[in-house]
Order: sequence, then C-alpha cells, then structure tokens
Amino acid sequence: MKQKFDKSNQVMQKYSIFIILFAMIIICSFLNKNFLSVNNVTNIMKQLAVGTILAYGEMILIISGMLDLSSGAVLALAGVFSVNFYKATGSLVLALLLAVIIAVVCNMVNALMVTNFNTPPFIATLAMQMVARGIALFYTQGQNINQLDNYIVFGQGNIGPVPISIIFMIIITIIIWYIMRHTRFGRSLYAIGGNEEAAVASGINVRKNKYIVFAINGVLVGIAGVLFMSRVNAGLPNGAVGYEMEGLTAAIVGGTSFSGGVGTTLGTLAGAFIIGCLNNIMNLIGVNSYIQQIVKGCIIAIAVIWDIRSKSKKSAKVILVEEKEECK
Repeated sequence: MKQKFDKSNQVMQKYSIFIILFAMIIICSFLNKNFLSVNNVTNIMKQLAVGTILAYGEMILIISGMLDLSSGAVLALAGVFSVNFYKATGSLVLALLLAVIIAVVCNMVNALMVTNFNTPPFIATLAMQMVARGIALFYTQGQNINQLDNYIVFGQGNIGPVPISIIFMIIITIIIWYIMRHTRFGRSLYAIGGNEEAAVASGINVRKNKYIVFAINGVLVGIAGVLFMSRVNAGLPNGAVGYEMEGLTAAIVGGTSFSGGVGTTLGTLAGAFIIGCLNNIMNLIGVNSYIQQIVKGCIIAIAVIWDIRSKSKKSAKVILVEEKEECK
C-alpha cells in the first residue's frame, strides 16, 4: 500500500506542472469566454515565442549551475544591429545571422568570466547586462529604428496559417528537448549542475561544456532578438527590459531547480504557457498592470519556496534511508 502511494506521489510530482496548466486553462475559459478563441490562443502563442526561447536558454544554464541576467539587454543589442544591417543590405538571412553572432559573442564573454576568471554567473551576466544595454543605446543614440519593411516577416509573417514565430518556437523546442533528453552532452549538463566536482571526477570537461551552454544560449537570444524587433516593428535599444526575468520565471515555474541538475524542456514549455495564460487572462479581465507585476513576483517566490521545500524533503529521505541502512 505504501509502495503504491509513493508511486502515485511520484507521478503527481512529475506531471504536476501539466495538471496546473490544464486547470488554469479551464479556469481562464470560465473567466472570459474569448480566452479559448482561435485568435486569442494564436495571440498567446505569438507573444510566448520570445519568452519561451529565452526560457530554454535560462533552463540549460540553470541546470548546469549557472544563469543569465543579461539576455534581455543582449537581445536588444543583437536586435538593433540586426535591424540596421537589414536596412543596409536587404538580406533577412544575414540579418538573422548577425543577431546570432552578436549574441553568441556576448555569451562567450560571459563564459570567459565564469569559467576562466571564476566570476559568479550572477555578477558576470549582470555586468554584461549593463554593457550590452549601454552599447545598444550608444549605437542608436537612444533612438528607435523605424521602417523595417520586410524584416517584420519574422515576427508577423505566416507560413500558411501558422505564424513564423510559432514555427521558430516549435523547432527550437524539439531541438532543445532532443539535446537534453537524448545526447551525452545533455546528460553531462545535469551532472555538472548536480555536483560539479563529481562531474570532473567522472571525466566530464566542465569548462568546455560551460562554453557550449553559453554559446547555445547566445544562439537562442539572437533568434529571440530578431523575433522581438520584427514583432514590435521597430529596433528598440530600450526594448525587452526585464525579459530575462520572464525566461527565468518560466523555467523556474516549469520545475527547473535553482540549485542545478533538475529541469525539463517540456516542463519549461508548460511554465511559459502558464505565465502566458496568466498574463493574457489578467489583460482580458482588466487587471491593473502594477497588480500584474505583484502577481508575477508572488509566483516566482512560491515556485522557489516549493523547489527548496522539495529539495529538503528529498534530502531528508536520503538521510533517513542511509541511517536505516547503517542501523542494519
């Protein structure tokens, strides 16, 4: 009986985020009849695309025992350079490529500070946040870049009935899921975040993997920068302020543990949808924007407290089992 209870408890813990998402969708559909309309669901997914892509970057970094506070600023920097490059060349592909390169370079600087100079990720990425935002503002002299012409196709265009931004999100979701679930590299990230010393002892090249993680994060931030600028139809040097927190929130709510070594792609996707649905329903029912910020802050606090309590319970169980074995 106890074994069955433990098993059902494990299943509940594993799928709790999806149960919460399903319950939220039902509640939201009762709160506003337009919530489940095709137009509104499509709108939610389009708005989610940038935040979800950033959340995947945050997820793989946190799983590895790091984080990125600079993603919003780097997104803006990559985005404004990409917009201007498109206006000069007319090439959408090269503009996207430039955004990715700029974001990767910024993330390589983060990786250098974290791995080679042992700077805490919090400090390293906070410094990059200020530098990247400053460069973006200096480059544009604080002015928005308008008249983007065909550049808006990334964030506003469709392939058939499906928005391109949603296609980007789906493809990236599949790639990140595969990397984290089915590759040796993905498994090594869980090992590094769980216990870095043990990972080193088992032969994992921790420094190299950290560089790769930051590089992947750079690719994701660069793509997010293009999608963001094209969706708002302007190059905004002051854009995406606080977007790193959107990504962090989605990852944490989706079950990624701040202590490292725990997290899933689908959980992060569900976390992003929970945040997106919450934002949407609060807008639909007319909740004050300041109250919305309070609600989001409370959600982050609850998610972190839940994570800490879950970790404490697991640690207590492990200690109890070890003590029992010693007594035998």
